Order: sequence, then structure tokens, then C-alpha cells
Amino acid sequence: MAIPIITVNNLVKDYDNFRAVKGISFEVHEGEIFGLLGPNGAGKSTTLEIIETLRKKTSGTITVAGLNLDESPDAIKNIIGVQLQASGYYPGLNLLQLVELFAGLYNQEVHAIELLKTVNLEEKAKAKFKDLSGGQKQRFSVATTLINKPKVVFLDEPTTGLDPQARRNLWELIKKINAEGTTVIITTHYMDEAEYLCNRIAIVDSGEIVALDTPDNLIDHLVASGFERPKQVKNANLEDVFIQLTGKHLRED
Repeated sequence: MAIPIITVNNLVKDYDNFRAVKGISFEVHEGEIFGLLGPNGAGKSTTLEIIETLRKKTSGTITVAGLNLDESPDAIKNIIGVQLQASGYYPGLNLLQLVELFAGLYNQEVHAIELLKTVNLEEKAKAKFKDLSGGQKQRFSVATTLINKPKVVFLDEPTTGLDPQARRNLWELIKKINAEGTTVIITTHYMDEAEYLCNRIAIVDSGEIVALDTPDNLIDHLVASGFERPKQVKNANLEDVFIQLTGKHLRED
């Protein structure tokens, strides 16, 4: 039986007279990659920010690894890793300096080069963050979520703006992190990404969960309802063509 590492029960978030999150409930199982999907303004980012202790909830209960959010927010912060956007880093510092800075904030001893090796950035250790390519910045952003050796990592649209090679290589990095025992929660607007990475997904719309299941089950349910694509689906898509012609190996700008 799957063990929940995160339990959200009847979560509500109001902004004045607007209810952004409308009593949603779900569980994230320990060791899975869980996707929280939805259109812009659906409430998914608000939900994650509440779990991450970054935003106050209106009502409901949340537990993370057995810790109640209301009672132990600081303890929760110590066991989660949250991906920052590029604007969250000092652009003039090199990667070693940034790792040491974050390690100090977490009061953790970290072997910076070994950490950078996990995301194939050891050769960029002395490079300044501002000089990295888009793919390198995203890989470093993922690396910083691992500094405090978290039980759960939150990744917010980690592949946005990346070229197909960088995007697929980041997929493999996320799978590697998960295979080493870390639960991953991801948001993305790329449905192929969610289908490839996620064990289960919750689809949020207008502040409510409208579906929660494995990608395969959700697709099978849609097909069983009589849905058909207007165009015959081919065995490959244009991104597959691009990867086949240009290679899947990492290229740095």
C-alpha cells in the first residue's frame, strides 16, 4: 500500500472576495513523481506555495512527512527542496560560491563539486550564474533543491524555455533524483512531459481538482468515452524528428 508523504485535506485559499483554492484534497505518495497541472490561474501555484510554507492558507489541513503545517512549518522547511527561478540567484557569483551560500543558509555541509556533478555542471564550477546557458541555469536550479538532502522536491515548470535536447536531459535528471529516493512534485504546461515523468497527476481548474489518476488511466478513460483525435496520430512527432537529426546529447550555448 502506498504511503502518503503529503496529505492535503479540504484546502481553501481566499484573496478578499475571490476564492482561488476551493477545498481541494489529495495525497502525494512517498517516492513518486506527482504532477500538479492546470491552466494559468487555476490555483496550482497557490496550492504548492502553501505546502512549501511560502503562503498562508485560509483553511484546511496539510501534513508533510507526518508534520502538521500549522504546528511545524520550520521543520517542514528543513525536509523540502524548492526550486528557485533564475531571478533568485546572485548573477555575479560563480556556482561554487552559490552552493556554499545556500549550504550556509541550510546549515549543511555540502561537497559542492560532487553536487554539481549530479547535474553535469562540474566543469562550470567557476562560471558565474549569469553566464550560463538556459539549460545550465535550470540544471543548477534543480541542484540547489538538493542541498539540504530533502525528502520532497518541488519543481515549478523546470523545462520552460529549453530546447528539446536540454528538456529531455532534464527529464532524465528528474528521474534520476527520484530513483535515488526523493519524492518529486512538478508543475508543467507540457503534457508530454507530465505523461513521461509522472506516476500520477492531479488536474486543477478554477481552484478545484477535476481529475486525479495515472496518466495512462486518464488517457484510457478519455478514449473509452468515445473521444477521437481529428487527425490520425503518428508513431513520432516533430520533436522526435529534431532529436533524431541533432542528437540527444547535451550541447551548451
